[in-house]
Amino acid sequence: MTESEISESGNPIYRYDNVKPKEFTPAFGEFESIEAISNHIERNIGKIETVFHEIVSDLVHIDVHWVKPTVDFPFHSLVTSGMSDKPMNVPIGLEEHRYAELCILLPSDWKIEGNNFQSMEEAFKDENNYWPVRWLKTIARFPHEYDTWVGYGHTIPNGEQADPFSENTKLGCMLLLPSLTIGPQFYNLKINNEKTINFYCLYPLYKEEMDYKLKKGTDHLLDKFEKFHVSDIVNISRKNTCVKKGLLGLW
Repeated sequence: MTESEISESGNPIYRYDNVKPKEFTPAFGEFESIEAISNHIERNIGKIETVFHEIVSDLVHIDVHWVKPTVDFPFHSLVTSGMSDKPMNVPIGLEEHRYAELCILLPSDWKIEGNNFQSMEEAFKDENNYWPVRWLKTIARFPHEYDTWVGYGHTIPNGEQADPFSENTKLGCMLLLPSLTIGPQFYNLKINNEKTINFYCLYPLYKEEMDYKLKKGTDHLLDKFEKFHVSDIVNISRKNTCVKKGLLGLW
């Protein structure tokens, strides 16, 4: 990992091209943390329908908790547990951000089959259905693989060019922010005096939006989101808020 590169917005750009991931280390979930996170989900979102368990885990045991759409929250909520089993390597002065979990919100018509394991496994064979789960698990494990951290306003692209996540969308980067739809009661979970878990929502971006955020900063991108009514509920064909215009390719 290097921090020598700074974006135009003044934030560090971390690159991991020449960093070798840690060797495989088996991991098992911590019951007390899983129970606390499960209770937090059910208090603030709704009943957990099922948990997508990892069979073999490396470094940390990442499970994904699924809450079906409800009247109050008419979308699928997927929330991780296990990322916070170990602290992240945060910069000095940001110790309150050492522990994190992730969520992603999917529209009610997203194909998630919960009747039995076989039907769910069949649905998730299609990457068009599975990529949100894949990216929850990828980013949840990422800071532990590379001895780094993720937090508010961080972007993680699908490769250097933010390639599309799947065939049915051109979105190819994740932005981490709190979920405005779920609300502030979900943002933090205090486990004890030494450990508070921060919950971040994954907002899929287009490459142009990632570039704009690196150039102008997160707040300017959020202004674009507000202008175009971009929600934290995934819309695979939503408008690209940062398409360049004019002969000079300016925003």
